[in-house]
Amino acid sequence: MKRARRILTWIRRIRHCRGFGIQSPTDYRFVRNVINEKYPYHAYEELPAGDDWLRRKLGKLYFRLANDRQPGNVIDKVGMMDYVQAGCKKARKVDDIDEVELAIVPIAIDYDRLLNRCGERSVVVFQDIYKQMPLWHCIEYDRRVRVTFDLYYCGIVVFDSKRAPNNYIVNF
Repeated sequence: MKRARRILTWIRRIRHCRGFGIQSPTDYRFVRNVINEKYPYHAYEELPAGDDWLRRKLGKLYFRLANDRQPGNVIDKVGMMDYVQAGCKKARKVDDIDEVELAIVPIAIDYDRLLNRCGERSVVVFQDIYKQMPLWHCIEYDRRVRVTFDLYYCGIVVFDSKRAPNNYIVNF
């Protein structure tokens, strides 16, 4: 049943593959080179083995995200720090910080408090957004949020105020 649901979700999102419809060069590069990168990175062999397909898929995404952003401090509330540190050796896990660089949190977290600590270079990943879509939509339309990427299994939020507000659906 889960496999049929995954296939149905993928078919519904087919028109959002590989950055189709994204006009911003920055957002298009992010979708193509970070979210949907298919190139096998050298460190993929070093990543933890034995994870289920979804954890592995999200782990590789967090690896590429950490490799792209190079954060020093990471808030990790879902247990993906091993993937993040494979992508950025200088990343260290913190529980609380004044300005968030990278945060990977469940959707059920107190997002208002977290978003108040985000700055221009902050990136927040909310995991399992498909379980609470109304809450994800509240985050998408929050005045502090500039760009969101809905990947179905997780949502990526960017706060760069120089960018035009956009909400993208990406077939991940």
